[in-house]
Amino acid sequence: MKRFLITAALAAATLITPALAADVGVSISVGDPHFYGRLDIGDYPQPQVIYRRPMIIERVEMDRPPVYLRVPPGHRKHWNRHCREYNACGERVFFVRDNWYNREYVPRYRKQRS
Repeated sequence: MKRFLITAALAAATLITPALAADVGVSISVGDPHFYGRLDIGDYPQPQVIYRRPMIIERVEMDRPPVYLRVPPGHRKHWNRHCREYNACGERVFFVRDNWYNREYVPRYRKQRS
């Protein structure tokens, strides 16, 4: 009987453990050095961009302002494969430099939010 209870307890623990592990998440937001995504430039200093001309994957006639993004180098290099992840395939996109993001954008963003 004791063996049966120990076996049952181990089996139950095995079933519960993966479910608990699946609930773990990580949250990274704007202002974090590891954040990649769309930036609201607003009244921030003029961003330093990597390319002078915006990247456009799907040409769409529009009068919307360009989008400023911080993306990993691999996403920038193969933008046609990654633009959907940022919901920016039909947008004029400027990629901001990491040093500008970390030196100018992050401190000002944190100061405004505190």
